[in-house]
Amino acid sequence: MRFNRLSSRRVIDLVDVSKRYPGAGESFAVRGVTLHVADRELMAVLGESGSGKTTLLKMINRLVEPDTGAVRVFDVDVKTRDVVELRRTIGYVIQNAGLFPHLTIGDNVAIVPRLLQWPATKTAARVDELLELVGLPSAAYRERFPDQLSGGQRQRAGVARALAARPRVLLLDEPFSALDPITRVALQEELRRIHRDLGLTTIMVTHDLVEALTLADRVAVMLRGELRQVGTPAELLNAPADEYVARLMGMVRGQAEQLDTLLGARE
Repeated sequence: MRFNRLSSRRVIDLVDVSKRYPGAGESFAVRGVTLHVADRELMAVLGESGSGKTTLLKMINRLVEPDTGAVRVFDVDVKTRDVVELRRTIGYVIQNAGLFPHLTIGDNVAIVPRLLQWPATKTAARVDELLELVGLPSAAYRERFPDQLSGGQRQRAGVARALAARPRVLLLDEPFSALDPITRVALQEELRRIHRDLGLTTIMVTHDLVEALTLADRVAVMLRGELRQVGTPAELLNAPADEYVARLMGMVRGQAEQLDTLLGARE
């Protein structure tokens, strides 16, 4: 269930950020993007491959440094923060989870608390708590290795690891795109529950139209490095800002009409 009204407090601010990679000529990966994300909001950044959405996400935890513009988290410019300390306070989940194959699931989840020198008992309790939270009971999964888990289970473990140090911001880069449809829907529901229950501010990069519209409070649509529209799913569907957004929303409507036709034919 979405929040009826988003908080007026902004947690993440990207202000006129641009990035051009070496060798790209005049082409920008991200160009002049300003985007604000509210406290406890789940924002989807939607776009085709090469649209700049992953570059935009990585600017927040300084995996990519913008050429121009500013990025602030909780009103602090991320450039003023130690990069390692910054990344330990922001949860980050990538496609295929990115777990260390030589570590057990429990040890994967415990990485950041151990780096932060949490007491062993506190770390162990946090690992157990998070594995339960993501639907991987500790007694059954803590001592397993990543190659002993399914793709969906590895993604769950990746989310648990990202949450280990109690971050208030969670970044997800196409976390469900490699999963089968049934597993993907189940994990989308789990993500929404975790986001709500923990009071997170979440940005999720996706190229999946339906995922963005059904999961997010607001959606930011990107094309060729530029931000085309930011709005609620209803705003994008009912008042697309330009022809490109209208075409995307038309695809969703077309799929819905096809399903309605199929369902009607079976009645």
